Amino acid sequence: MAKVFKKTSGNGGLTLYLGKRDYVDHVDKVDRVDGVVKLDPADFGDRKVFVQLACAFRYGSDDLDVMGLCFRKDIWMQQTQLYPNGEKPALSAMHDTLLKKAGDNAHPFSFEIPNNLPCSVSLQPGPDDKGKACGVDFEIKTYLAKEKNNPDEKIEKKDTARLVIRKIQYAPSQVGAGPKADICKSFMMSDKPVHLEASMEKDLYFHGEAIPIKIKIKNESNKTVKKIKISVDQTTDIVLYSADKYTKCVLNQEFGETVDSNGSFDNTLTITPLLADNKEKRGLALDGRLKDEDTNLASTTISTLIEKEVLGILVSYKIKINLMVAGGGDVTLELPLNLMHPKPEGIFFTL
Repeated sequence: MAKVFKKTSGNGGLTLYLGKRDYVDHVDKVDRVDGVVKLDPADFGDRKVFVQLACAFRYGSDDLDVMGLCFRKDIWMQQTQLYPNGEKPALSAMHDTLLKKAGDNAHPFSFEIPNNLPCSVSLQPGPDDKGKACGVDFEIKTYLAKEKNNPDEKIEKKDTARLVIRKIQYAPSQVGAGPKADICKSFMMSDKPVHLEASMEKDLYFHGEAIPIKIKIKNESNKTVKKIKISVDQTTDIVLYSADKYTKCVLNQEFGETVDSNGSFDNTLTITPLLADNKEKRGLALDGRLKDEDTNLASTTISTLIEKEVLGILVSYKIKINLMVAGGGDVTLELPLNLMHPKPEGIFFTL
């Protein structure tokens, strides 16, 4: 383990240790969260030590909480008591490493993240927005309290230590065949149509990878195809109190190829959707990030196991191929697009 992440409470009595902050959703299961809390109980009094893992949807700044408003809704939460008489999990290699690092009076804990929870996603703030970004995050918190769940008990900030973690998905080991679609469109004042066919080599691409699209055009009409436009739309499905779905264009690229009447076109056009070209778009879904590190466009949600009643953010993409026809309107095709990260070596799973 190259690095240990730790956070100490303001009172110095609690120190939270984690060996990693990214936990992989393998579709059928999620990496177990193993951690340790080091205690200095001198000032605990009659209070107990708890640790919890919560998945929450944040839709407002922490600054607004002072107005008595809560802009954080818990989607899922699990708690356990560490001290005194805490539950002891089966120790893993991660626990052993963290216990050695923490030293005396360290207490291990474990959490299992359900595989039907959404992945960590943040919504890109506007240029003037301040505070934490809206989105779905996972947070581990250890704290002092007299009771496990007493809404009337105020837990002081100095009596807590917390670390944000991420639930992430990597591209499956096996990539499938790419999508293909075709359309035939007729126009007024023309006896014959325009044929458009588009296809991709595979069904999944990595962030930052060039995406070649094979395009075939057969123009049997008496009109001219002036140019080809390719766009990529990101659809964000936010399920909170009510479903809210919106679409933002993350790429809009024009190609100057023309196809005259009775002409044809058979070539490959390449696009690369990037966050760098969309930095000013407020509300764009991004992969969850820790602090202010760089991130990217949100990965496609692999939703084979996500249940409708689970709250969160689901992300999908589609490519639109649009032929601009002189005096005749447009010919449009759509292809689905999956954008994800490649899995690091040593992680294996398939869909």
